[in-house]
Amino acid sequence: MRALHVPAAGEPPQLSDLPKPEPTEGTVLIKVKAAGLNPFDNSVASGMLSQMVPHEYPVVLGRDAAGVVEAVGPGVEHVAVGDEVIGHVLFAPPIHAGTLAEYAVVPAEAVFAKPADLDFVTAAALPVAGAAAVAAVEAIDPQPGQTVLINGASGGVGSFAIQLVAARGATVVATGTATDTDRLTDLGATTVVDFTAGPVARQVLDVHPDGVDALIDLVNYSPDGLPLDAVRKGGTVASTMNAADEAALNAAGLTGTNLMANPIQDVLAPLANQAADGTLRVEVATVLPLDQATDGLATLASGHAEGKIVITVTD
Repeated sequence: MRALHVPAAGEPPQLSDLPKPEPTEGTVLIKVKAAGLNPFDNSVASGMLSQMVPHEYPVVLGRDAAGVVEAVGPGVEHVAVGDEVIGHVLFAPPIHAGTLAEYAVVPAEAVFAKPADLDFVTAAALPVAGAAAVAAVEAIDPQPGQTVLINGASGGVGSFAIQLVAARGATVVATGTATDTDRLTDLGATTVVDFTAGPVARQVLDVHPDGVDALIDLVNYSPDGLPLDAVRKGGTVASTMNAADEAALNAAGLTGTNLMANPIQDVLAPLANQAADGTLRVEVATVLPLDQATDGLATLASGHAEGKIVITVTD
């Protein structure tokens, strides 16, 4: 099968043939129709994680997929051969299996039936970004009438988070660039702050002098970059990049948490149903064939992706 993989430690990704994998107990073999890209894929491709997490080479890139069940391992009963499904390769050492391939083995708990009205490309954009947005929104628990700042809202996670927060009756302040304004407003943001025009916290306070009630930060790896001054005392912070430092939050009179996406069936199936019935928009910015997947990874690494990038794999 064709697969985009890292052949050995320190080598760049390459597209070539690898043996077709076989399902084991509690796993599902999917014929991949489309695969969504995520920042994690660049972390694997660059070797950034190789000193922290065991790798089993060759490492196939990609974690999100939509496709058709090719085979199931023992103990799998909720999907069957021929079913159209959405799946995700859950994070567990060693890093080895991926979805940027014609076939992918996925844990059964992270595979579920794709709604018939949802196409494969849209479905493949859901897992990590959707699950991260759900985790972030649940962490801050926005209430009707509150105001939430979503920092880094122009990407895949942000596009979902805007909609989920707005659906709870909260006001959304989103950061992006001037060219993102119309798109983010259409998704449910009341105000779009251009992060290139000056400090985010200062711009937010110009509109909300008392501060916002909560912050979802999707871009900062360090607490130094968090716009904490924009959050009122007693407010809540959620970070997807491990930037919610307890000492920094305490000093600012805030509480908060770092979070990880949990792209399992129970989390994702409701999102897929909402996407299928049109109550949740899935922002796919770019669709590329498998032989151009590295171009998609480069765009993602540049920080200029406006929504999700999806790779088509098989017809």
